[in-house]
Amino acid sequence: MPGGQRHVPGPGQPPWPGEPRPGEPRPGKQGPRRAAKGAGEVGGGSPEMGTDEGRIADVVRPVVAAAGMDLESVRVSAAGRRRLLRVVVDGDQGVSLDDAATISRQLSAALDTVAVMGDFPYTLEVSSPGVDRPLTDPRHWRRAVGRLVQVTVTDAGPIAGRVVAVDSDGVTMEVEGARRRFGYAVLGAGAVQVEFGHPHTELGATRDGH
Repeated sequence: MPGGQRHVPGPGQPPWPGEPRPGEPRPGKQGPRRAAKGAGEVGGGSPEMGTDEGRIADVVRPVVAAAGMDLESVRVSAAGRRRLLRVVVDGDQGVSLDDAATISRQLSAALDTVAVMGDFPYTLEVSSPGVDRPLTDPRHWRRAVGRLVQVTVTDAGPIAGRVVAVDSDGVTMEVEGARRRFGYAVLGAGAVQVEFGHPHTELGATRDGH
């Protein structure tokens, strides 16, 4: 251009090739991460995202385990121009806001060392399962000791009772005033019932059934 001046695109004109428009994120720049307690298996992202949630879980799982927690799920979803990476964790003592914030920082560092998120900006959210998380694993039942649960039992149908003890073989529940023992093989997915004002630790049972 004469005088060595560079043309500056005017309002509404496209930018130079390869440059983002004003306000658009640059590819590969990661968005802010936040830790939140609340919400609740790997999967759920759309195939066109090109992000392998299984590979992400392989990076996330050892970080969560080192913090003494269990990885419950990893989900990637679209959030406008960004991706939202939701990581749900749980522990025998629950997940505090401090726990979620610490794990979030550690996951951020781990994810920055590998390319599993691709060249897209993303937001990381670490949370704990909600009360509506189905009880499908022995550890879920262990953490539900003292809670009122509804579950379908093979050859018995739906029942509702309070979980009083859990061990490696099954669950003991108080059903209509009587204690009944169920092996995991006959239990469907349990659903914790929301109660108000019931101190569920009053039974005095421990999570290992003693």
